[in-house]
Amino acid sequence: MKVSKYAKAVAGAVAAGATSLGVALADSNITAQEGLTVVAAVLATFGLTWAVPNKR
Repeated sequence: MKVSKYAKAVAGAVAAGATSLGVALADSNITAQEGLTVVAAVLATFGLTWAVPNKR
């Protein structure tokens, strides 16, 4: 099965964003810093996952 590097990156970014957002919503309030942390987690995970090639 061939998975494109974009699908792998998007799945990783969604997982990181959901986890980070879950932590931010623990007190039912999202501050600006928590919002930036969620965005940073999504972008960093997307970029790093996209950069690493799939094994062949």
